[in-house]
Amino acid sequence: MKRKSITSRDVAHLAGVSQSAVSRSFSPASSVSEKTRKKVMDAARKLGYRPNTIARSLITRSSRTIAVVTYSLQNPFYAYLLEKASRFLQEQGYHLLLFFAPQNGDFDMVVDDLIRSQVEGVLMLAITLNQHQAAEVADFGIPVVIINRTVEYSGISQVGSDNYQGGYWAGRYLASLGRQRIAYLAGIPESTTNRQREEGFKAGLAAEGQTCFSYDIGHYRYDDACDATRRLFSARKLEKMPDALFSANDLMAIAVMETLRDELHLTVPDNVSVVGFDDMVMSSWPSHSLTTLQQPVEQMIVKATELLLKHINNPEALPEQLVLPVTPRIRQSTSHISAF
Repeated sequence: MKRKSITSRDVAHLAGVSQSAVSRSFSPASSVSEKTRKKVMDAARKLGYRPNTIARSLITRSSRTIAVVTYSLQNPFYAYLLEKASRFLQEQGYHLLLFFAPQNGDFDMVVDDLIRSQVEGVLMLAITLNQHQAAEVADFGIPVVIINRTVEYSGISQVGSDNYQGGYWAGRYLASLGRQRIAYLAGIPESTTNRQREEGFKAGLAAEGQTCFSYDIGHYRYDDACDATRRLFSARKLEKMPDALFSANDLMAIAVMETLRDELHLTVPDNVSVVGFDDMVMSSWPSHSLTTLQQPVEQMIVKATELLLKHINNPEALPEQLVLPVTPRIRQSTSHISAF
């Protein structure tokens, strides 16, 4: 049976407001009380209503605006991605609106803001979605592309790096250096980037006849990674500590190195070899010289924005899922074992 199309009249009836109030609630320039707007948004969410008329109207009265949704810009790598995306889209005649999603994964408020803002498309930067949320995102009536995350849902376009192969390389590489006690510092455990990097890392170790020596979580944050480092290296004897560590991103890897050097008086790489993931700008600075897996930022942004513009210009275009290769960058944070 064909599903009944939900109209603004249905929303108005459930919310107990006029149809014009529904229209004003979805228009950022219109005057409407927050109480009324909340009633309308609650009713629209309950009925599964999306004002597709807004999305369709953008075809003829283009806003030339793209939304970027992210959790945080504390990681310099994400700020770099955002800069690249902004510059690329400006060259195409678009400008960006930045939205911060709640860490608890509740996207309802963000969805409402996106719809009211009348953006033409959405780039989701490192946003973790489950299948249900991805389906809701795909039902926006607004083109969406996810960058630097993947979701097991084929109805939405995604552009990411080969996290598994990057992790696999890190595991094999550290083992090839003669390291025997190799630890893993996780990001957000449930994120796809972390899961793929961790799975690849453990497979790389297994290929060299090793297993993960120890494990902790840094949530992709500097301070949390410092705390995790203190726990990982709390043993009194060197032979009880990791002699190498793979971090799920560069920001945490730098936290590890600074904590080892400044607090625990261990040397990198002689006592501990460290590998990160991202190759953010400061990773190549002489004070860090971090061995890492470089994500193809320029290519990711070009592919993601081209996909988004393709969906904007052709709403019937099929979603695509692209996985781009990563490149090892070997620097001074790793070395063969030397005498302590």
